[in-house]
Amino acid sequence: MQISREGRTMTETLTVDGGEIAYRVAGEGPLVVLSPGMGNSREAYRFLIPRLTAAGYRVAAADLRGHGESTLGWSSYTRTDTAGDLIALIEHLGGPAVIVGHSFSGGAATIAAVRRPDLVSAVVEICPFTRPQQFDLGGLLRVRRHRAGMLRLLGAAMFKSPGLWKSYLDVAVPGVKPAGWTDYLASLEADLRRPGRMAAVASMGFAAPSDAGEALPELRRPTLVMMGDLDPDWADPEAEARAIVDTLPEGQGSYVMIEGAGHYPHTQFPEEVAAAMLPFLKEHTRA
Repeated sequence: MQISREGRTMTETLTVDGGEIAYRVAGEGPLVVLSPGMGNSREAYRFLIPRLTAAGYRVAAADLRGHGESTLGWSSYTRTDTAGDLIALIEHLGGPAVIVGHSFSGGAATIAAVRRPDLVSAVVEICPFTRPQQFDLGGLLRVRRHRAGMLRLLGAAMFKSPGLWKSYLDVAVPGVKPAGWTDYLASLEADLRRPGRMAAVASMGFAAPSDAGEALPELRRPTLVMMGDLDPDWADPEAEARAIVDTLPEGQGSYVMIEGAGHYPHTQFPEEVAAAMLPFLKEHTRA
């Protein structure tokens, strides 16, 4: 691991299939790998990382392909691709690991655990897209936050617009905003305005989670699904969480709802997320 003069961990890179995945490692103990959702860097976990390291875990937070400090130019940006990147990172760092995947990466974590159960001891999926989604006109008409979120999300992907993505995030993080939210959004928008960045986001946005959906019934690793009860990506977030758990092999999954949270409970309410996650990690990791 590289250490800066200030004592902070520095970015490292792992070459995978001709590209580079950027990541940072902090802490000591059983390995936990954090993978963010599309349109966000590993900084989305900035409030959760210190809580995990303080609890005795070695935490690796990685940028997705085409995001943050990872490279562009990949031939595809599917959940299966990201699963391969996560497997390579765990092999590089020395597994097994618990994978924590948010949104797009929830599906990638599912696939990784099915492909390499020897490397993945458990999975935490935060507001995950792991099932093919059906168009829900009734939900769009009935639930205002769902309609607002989906219109902005679709527009951001179709027009490759950082501005619309930023507008979506305002809906996806309802009510309480995290500390430093304005500065974080400005930094994220600047990153997404770099050439090719929104094209990578759009590619992920239009990649249907059919690969993850096929893997769900085969996921034989303990799985915790965490969902914000105000997540605009679904008309009924709890129903989606329940459906994911019901698709898993019997006894493998459970879910927790984070009250007042949208699509980013780990940034809005990191204390609550950590409180729900740490007992699960303790049960399914070994020192």
